[in-house]
Amino acid sequence: MSEAQLFVATTFTEIYERVLVGPLFRPFAEQLVSRIAPNRGDRVIDVACGTGIVARVARERLGPEARIVGVDVAPAMLAVARSVDPTIEWREGNAIALPVNGAEDFTVLTCHQGLQFMPDKPAAIREMRRVLAPGGRLAIATWRSLEDIPGVVELNAVAERHVGPIIDSRHSFGDANGLRNLLVDAGFSDANVATIEHDVQFTDGALFARLNAMAVIGMSEKGKAMTESERGELALRIAAESQDVIAKATKNGVFLLPLTTNIASAHV
Repeated sequence: MSEAQLFVATTFTEIYERVLVGPLFRPFAEQLVSRIAPNRGDRVIDVACGTGIVARVARERLGPEARIVGVDVAPAMLAVARSVDPTIEWREGNAIALPVNGAEDFTVLTCHQGLQFMPDKPAAIREMRRVLAPGGRLAIATWRSLEDIPGVVELNAVAERHVGPIIDSRHSFGDANGLRNLLVDAGFSDANVATIEHDVQFTDGALFARLNAMAVIGMSEKGKAMTESERGELALRIAAESQDVIAKATKNGVFLLPLTTNIASAHV
């Protein structure tokens, strides 16, 4: 399927799953799950699950009998998650009011690249603690700040020529100490933060530039006033203007994007 056909035939959420999840999110999801080391007796809840890559990695490791729940606020993300793995229980809900009643709890909680988007982070962390059983473990990943990810800085700069300066919410909570302090303040024990780096590989750097441009446009005031068609057309122009950035980071036909994340772990 060509790039043009991909955008015509599918929703953005489906493109996200098909294009970004495997090369970009899965390697870091595997690191997150390895760090918390769930076992077959664990009950796992993944908060802000998106299309479900962390929950799916947990399923692969724990087998079909393990209880795994994914929660996200976006119905479109959950629809794709259900289509990819119907064995996991997918629930719609907000991180500050998780759809978990008082009669159930979990022994493992994960949150992969979701906390930075939550307006009330302390409330979200307290709610995560509420749904964990005594002795339960938690692992949270948030991308490091843009200063640690120069490839994204360069791509964003091209987009900002069209939409003006933005605050990239994807990289808005890269402070390791701030992440650790959130957990400590919420009553978690043995909170620590590790930094993980991985070179993400894309066979189509131009497509990644287009998807990144769509994200940046959506975070701008100018972009929010555009129609979906206008945003798509602008993303194409931005991707074309990003060719030098893509070429500089392409080796042997593969676009390399070094990404760095914090992974915090703690227990109740």
